[in-house]
Amino acid sequence: MVSADHEGLEATALADDEFIIPTYKDIGAQVPEEIAGQRCTYLCGNSLGPLAKRSRFLVQQELCVWATRAVAGHFDHPHGREWMNIADTVTPLLADLVGAKDKEVACMGTLTANLHLMMSAFYKPTPNRYKILCEGKAFPSDQYAFTSQAVFHGYDPKDAIVELFPREGEFTLRNSDILDVIAKQGSSIALVIFSGVQYYTGQWFPMKEIAKAAQEQGCICGWDLAHAIGNVPLSLHDWNVDFAVWCSYKYLNSGPGGIGGLFVHEKWESNKAPQFAGWWGHDAATRFQMPPDFSPIPGAQGFQQSNPSVLATVSLLGSLQVFRQVGMMRPLRERSVLLTAHLEVLLRQTGFYVPPDEAAKHSANGPPRFTIITPEERESRGAQLSLLFLPTMSDVMERILSYLESAGVIGDERRPDVIRLAPTPLYNTTRDCENAAEVLKRAFEAIDRLI
Repeated sequence: MVSADHEGLEATALADDEFIIPTYKDIGAQVPEEIAGQRCTYLCGNSLGPLAKRSRFLVQQELCVWATRAVAGHFDHPHGREWMNIADTVTPLLADLVGAKDKEVACMGTLTANLHLMMSAFYKPTPNRYKILCEGKAFPSDQYAFTSQAVFHGYDPKDAIVELFPREGEFTLRNSDILDVIAKQGSSIALVIFSGVQYYTGQWFPMKEIAKAAQEQGCICGWDLAHAIGNVPLSLHDWNVDFAVWCSYKYLNSGPGGIGGLFVHEKWESNKAPQFAGWWGHDAATRFQMPPDFSPIPGAQGFQQSNPSVLATVSLLGSLQVFRQVGMMRPLRERSVLLTAHLEVLLRQTGFYVPPDEAAKHSANGPPRFTIITPEERESRGAQLSLLFLPTMSDVMERILSYLESAGVIGDERRPDVIRLAPTPLYNTTRDCENAAEVLKRAFEAIDRLI
């Protein structure tokens, strides 16, 4: 059970001074003038992380290098970050975050492009083994990728894609149900691919157990880590995950449209040559000799195609340096567990909370209320709480969201009836949680007065 006792939870964030949070004035909040210049309550890092001061400095530095060195910056850089090897500045830090060896990680591309690359390499359907097992309501881009890959290989997505949904009256998948489907249908499943943390509910799936169960049935196991990297501790190498992909603009704070990444386990190094080769995946020792035949870099970096954006990479580097400063995932996870639980306790105490098992009974004509559909168990969630507003399919969520935004509390809506709040340990504080809960309470009180 969630406890109100949060001994050890500091009021300040782990990296209070390292990020630029918009002020109330910046976002147009309707607050008293005397606090308009203060930072807003930003609980939206699961959608877009804020700007790290180091990222701004490094991007400005690279713009200066571009202006003064031009093309020479590829090989002669005043700060030792030759553009030729710019990805090497972030690879070790990304490897640390996902629990991998450096050679198993590549900083490259974007999330869905990397997903297609990985599926082209690992999804090899046969007449008897062709299905793709995933969670229902996966992020739409993933769903589009799964469908288009199935069609490309000549299969009907309605048959080839097996989506798992929560049981009736429940909001998240039971781990046992996932494992049961793998055990029963494993011989027909080519690929098991889930989100590490589900974007809508915030559920953290049991990645190690799913990977083990899938591989025991002869299935490939891959992961979309968009909402997991920088949020929860990962051990992809030790968990024997086959591949993974991610973006970096959420918990990694790299900026809108930031550069992505991928993981390929070293066990595939000798027999998974890239199907769609590009020159940046060619052996760096001979890349600029322009040989006619492709010689891939061993491991994940052989899947690189084009040279990475320097500006996007150093923006990511600035944020990753903050991760390194605070000690990477262990202290982040410790604070995340306490901060998320603290927010949950406060939300439950607003007087408008309904337990999840009672939400289905809430009448369509009942008073506006909310429940939390993110798992309560700490091992099944990261820094996110998804609030489902009742009655569902009404305008309650929109009205609450509008009130929150006007008071300077920034969350993330998922229409028609969910708001996601992400108390991120790098920069969010206990005061952020307290303010969010207080404003939410006032929003419900304002609605009640109109009924």
